[in-house]
Amino acid sequence: MMPLPDRRELAAVFTVGAIGALCRGLLAEVYPAAAGSWPWVTFAVNLGGAFLLGYFVTRLQERLPLSSYRRPLLGTGLCGGLTTFSTMQVELLMMIDARHFGLAAGYTSASVVGGYGAVHLATAMVRRVRIRA
Repeated sequence: MMPLPDRRELAAVFTVGAIGALCRGLLAEVYPAAAGSWPWVTFAVNLGGAFLLGYFVTRLQERLPLSSYRRPLLGTGLCGGLTTFSTMQVELLMMIDARHFGLAAGYTSASVVGGYGAVHLATAMVRRVRIRA
């Protein structure tokens, strides 16, 4: 028999994830990407979300007392709702359909490398701060 999911955890992930997704959606509406141009909103949101994920996960795991709700709330909920792999895929397909192959390759590479770099930077920042005794 499968264990039942924690309803409070699911509610937290859903609520904060919806807030993250709404923020991303509003930014995309206010600053739409022109066809054949760099999708700056998606790129910035994904890098920012990667940075926040690195920060939250490292801080919550290594610096604060363990909690059943903080990591799902901030990592899965906020960062999961804020970032968007699906929009990135659609933008890549539109670039490829418009035969902007170099732009698509650059966007993919910059997104992956930048995302890993943002996680690494945030993790290093958290670990660099000394804990006061």
